[in-house]
Amino acid sequence: MAPTAAHSCRLVVSLLISAAVLRPGLGLYTVNSVYGDTIVMPCRLEVPQTLMFGKWKYEKPDGSPVFIAFRSSTRKNVQYDEVPEYKDRLSLSENYTLSISHARISDEKRFVCMLVTEDNVFEAPTVVKVFKQPLKPEIVNKAQFLETEQLKKLGDCVSKDSYPDVNITWYRNGRTLDPSEGVITTLQRQVDPATQLSTVTSSLVYKTTKNDIKIPFTCSVTYYGPSGQKTIHSDQAFFDIYYPTEKVTIQVLPPKNAIKEGDNITLKCLGNGNPPPEEFLFYLPGQPEGIRSSNTYILTDVRRNATGDYKCSLTDEKSMIASTTITVHYLDLSLNPSGEVTKQIGDALPVTCTISSSRNATVVWLKDNTKLRSRPSFSSLQYQDAGNYVCETNLQEVEGLKKRESLTLIVEGKPQIKMTKKTDPNGLSKTITCHVEGFPKPAVQWTITGSGSVINQTEESPYINGRYYSKIIISPEENVTLTCTAENQLERTVNSLNVSAISIPEQDEADDISDENKEKVNDQAKLIVGIVVGLLLAALVAGVVYWLYMKKSK
Repeated sequence: MAPTAAHSCRLVVSLLISAAVLRPGLGLYTVNSVYGDTIVMPCRLEVPQTLMFGKWKYEKPDGSPVFIAFRSSTRKNVQYDEVPEYKDRLSLSENYTLSISHARISDEKRFVCMLVTEDNVFEAPTVVKVFKQPLKPEIVNKAQFLETEQLKKLGDCVSKDSYPDVNITWYRNGRTLDPSEGVITTLQRQVDPATQLSTVTSSLVYKTTKNDIKIPFTCSVTYYGPSGQKTIHSDQAFFDIYYPTEKVTIQVLPPKNAIKEGDNITLKCLGNGNPPPEEFLFYLPGQPEGIRSSNTYILTDVRRNATGDYKCSLTDEKSMIASTTITVHYLDLSLNPSGEVTKQIGDALPVTCTISSSRNATVVWLKDNTKLRSRPSFSSLQYQDAGNYVCETNLQEVEGLKKRESLTLIVEGKPQIKMTKKTDPNGLSKTITCHVEGFPKPAVQWTITGSGSVINQTEESPYINGRYYSKIIISPEENVTLTCTAENQLERTVNSLNVSAISIPEQDEADDISDENKEKVNDQAKLIVGIVVGLLLAALVAGVVYWLYMKKSK
């Protein structure tokens, strides 16, 4: 028996050695695994009934084998070889499926499942591929700004922790950037010695234009995984595009059509470049030399002589200039006479309100806060002409530009008196009225001539337009003479009236009619005159017609 056992051992060794050369069995089989996952490799061989044991090995780059796992068919025990990189990572099942936990890049090898009988060795090779999806690409080291028509590094697109190698592509507004368009890309790869994962960096040098303003740039990484090719895109990146100023504009604050004397004007000069110019030259009317300033220039408390053309330009490119015309609106008003004016009744008073303005102005006249239909004109002043007159003007298009002046007109007159009497219809009393005109308001006093006694029981009307009346009611038993005295600061006027006893009939004297009644009487007189004139013209026309008719008949 001993020779037989020895013979069997020599046979197994011989078969393993010959298997390394002959390798009968199945063709190559590939297992794709994800980095960090568990690699599962089935043996893919039918287990023979005469199986003695199964083994797994992998092959070094030079082809030499390294055995890693052993399982006996009889004892069912599993033994793992002392291979440092696979310590505590291997698991061999009863059907000889080998599992490797925590897949690494170094696990990319050719593994072989070997089933050994007394007279043969069967092999099934398996190739392991490990894939690691890269992290999402990032655009880093971005340029703070790009200048038009200049090649400048835009940034770096970085793809980290990938395997196998990846490709990086740059995009402008979603379209692939082509090297033929003047872009330059450089690629760098770095491998981590510990993990064997790669970090790939693509640098983009780009010549920008104004069309790149607010345009997104992105990059993508294309990699291979267990299920095939895939792509991951970065976040969008935007860049500040610098370009020179091509046009200058000038602004005026407040708006040009609303500037008036006394305002402050702010001139603002703008260039359309990026970054915008910070200094300009401002040219004022009549000043050939520019004033260096920031993009604003302030004029305070402007007058009408500030009207004119204003310009601004770049400090280093004076031919690039902008201009605007400013009109400082003004409004002058002169009222003659103005203030408080005292005139005598019957006087003439010419009144003028002279307007001088930067454009047509509207004029309004007020008397005692009531709008007048026309300009006041006084050829013969009356008491009702007295009052407070205001000439007011404004420019409607210019807010706040309004002027007004006032005239306080006082019409003075010496007291004028007219006395009337009227007997009561029942014949028991007589009413004596003293009509007074004058300004300031005259004071009225009644006396009885002869006795000199003063009559205090009187009735007065309101004082309107320099007129009022005072009246008394008496029942004289004998003839009397009544005296009415009116006095103001200008003069003292006296008038008397004889009144018969109540028993003696006498003719009444009519009261003065009011201004309103006077106007009505005048209107009636005008109407009567008009009717008479119309009748006369009609008679004349009729006479002419009759004469022509008779002449023709003859």
